[in-house]
Amino acid sequence: MMEPNASERTAPGIVAWSDAAQDAMAGDLVTALAYGTPAGGCVVIPVSPTGLVDRDAGSIGVTTSLAFNGKLFHILRDSRVAMAYHTREHGFGKAGDFVLAQGVAAVPLSPSPDVLDTLAPRIEHFLGAMPRGRFWDWVLRDYLDNRIVIDIAVRRVVSWSDEQGRGERAVSGAVWPDSPEVQSAPANGTGPRVASGKLHGQVGKLPHQLVGYQGADGYPVVVPVRVTGHDERGLLLEAAPGLLPEGTRRAGLTAHSFGPQAVGLANRVCTGWLEVSGPEIVYAPHTSSGFAAPPVKSVQLFFNGMFAKRGWRAARRENTLAKLADLKEKHLADGPAR
Repeated sequence: MMEPNASERTAPGIVAWSDAAQDAMAGDLVTALAYGTPAGGCVVIPVSPTGLVDRDAGSIGVTTSLAFNGKLFHILRDSRVAMAYHTREHGFGKAGDFVLAQGVAAVPLSPSPDVLDTLAPRIEHFLGAMPRGRFWDWVLRDYLDNRIVIDIAVRRVVSWSDEQGRGERAVSGAVWPDSPEVQSAPANGTGPRVASGKLHGQVGKLPHQLVGYQGADGYPVVVPVRVTGHDERGLLLEAAPGLLPEGTRRAGLTAHSFGPQAVGLANRVCTGWLEVSGPEIVYAPHTSSGFAAPPVKSVQLFFNGMFAKRGWRAARRENTLAKLADLKEKHLADGPAR
C-alpha cells in the first residue's frame, strides 16, 4: 500500500512512491537496469545509479559512459525501461523491499559540464574517491568525461516488502497490466545454445540473480530468482509464487556480485528462453557474457579507463554518435514509447 498522504506532496501526473521505495532508490549501490530487444526479449544488466532519484519530479536516473554505448541503441529504439532495486548490500538504504521502477528513458548524446559537476560528488559518495594525478587523469579521462545521465520518467513503481518478492505486491502509478501473452518459439529453436552445466557453475557463485521479461504493456519486468540446478533443458529456477507469468517467452537473466564501493565486480548476463509451468521454471540460455574484476580498486579503475579508451576510439572510428543521433531523431518522430 502507498504510504498515507504520499499523493498530497506529489504534483499531478507524478507517480508517488513509498518511503521504503525511496530508501532503496536513493541508497542502493548496485541495481539492475532492464531494456527490451527488437525480438520482444529483455536484457538485464547491473549498474551503479549513484542515488539518482528526484521524488518531486517523479524521475530516476542512471549514468553511463558514451564509450560503452551498446545499450543506448536498444533504449533509443524503445525507451521503455525498468530499474530493479534488489539489494541493500554495501549501500546506504535500510528498507527490506524489492522495488521495481518502470518508466520512459531520455538519452542525451553529449556530456553536460553542469551534470558532470553535480555527478562527481555522487560518484565519490557511492564509489569512493577517484585517484588524481597526471597518470590517473589520463587513464580515466574517457571513462569520466564522456559520461551522460539517462533520465527516466517513472510511470509505475512496484514493490514487495521482501527482497525475494514474497508477499503482496504494491503498485503506485499506472495500473499493473494483465499477464503477457505467450511468445512464439524463435526460428532457431528454444533449447540451450550455451552449456548449461558450465553456466550453472558460473551463476551459482553469484548471490544476486534476476530474470527480466517484457510485460504486457511493453515495460520490462524484473524479478528475483534462484538458480537451483540444470538439465538438458537449461537452468532450473525458483521464484516466489506468482512472480513469473505462466507460459513461454524470451527473457534475460543476470547474476552478479560486488564488494564495498562496487569493487570486485563479477557478473553474468544472458538472453534466452523462459518456460514457466506452475512451480517448474526452466531457462534455456541462448547467449552469455560476463566478467570478473579483482577486488582491488586501482586495478578495476585502470581497466575501466582502458576499456573506455578503446570503446571511445571505436565509437569515433565507426561514427557511432552520428548513428545514435539518427536513431534518436527517428525515435522522437515515432513517439517516446511504442
